[in-house]
Amino acid sequence: MVQSKTEKTRAHIIATTAPIFNKKGYAGTSITDITKATKLTSGSIYGNFANKEEVALAAFDYNLECFRRIVQNEVDKCSSTKDKFLMYIKAYHSSSNLKFPEGGCPMQNALTDADDTFEPLRKKAADGIKKWKNDLVTIINQGIAEGVFNPETRSEKIALHIIALSEFGFLMYSVSKEIKQCDQMLEMALEVAESIIKTQ
Repeated sequence: MVQSKTEKTRAHIIATTAPIFNKKGYAGTSITDITKATKLTSGSIYGNFANKEEVALAAFDYNLECFRRIVQNEVDKCSSTKDKFLMYIKAYHSSSNLKFPEGGCPMQNALTDADDTFEPLRKKAADGIKKWKNDLVTIINQGIAEGVFNPETRSEKIALHIIALSEFGFLMYSVSKEIKQCDQMLEMALEVAESIIKTQ
């Protein structure tokens, strides 16, 4: 399907500003940042988006989609349910050498940035966390049904435990800029994941 000029311009604005919003914050990114990065006038920006907030929401959707697609591509390469489950964590480890959107986890960034001041963004970030949890719960339940994971496993509790450890790892990296601390938290998340695998 051929994109119209307006669609191409909107796509350009979103793709160009997405890493800026993710690094500088949704409140901290100014219209000047947007015009400078896109090489468009403010009139052109506002001709395609109602306001900066609308650009920010579209940029968040773009960042989250990139984040999820990178992980899902790795998960889809795995053949077994167990390996797919573990890949939901391993993909974030530095040893995977995957290139994620600049600025770190878009959900964490958005939730920190939005707080009580940008409710639509907060909701989008919360929905992103919910989708992540649902992905994990689905694969855990599949593993239980296949007899791969312990039948008494509480899938939602395990999923939330993994997300909490992973997000704290991302936070530690944001604070310290030391990938080792993030990897250590992800390794703890892997230990949680491996604890539900049935031993032969």
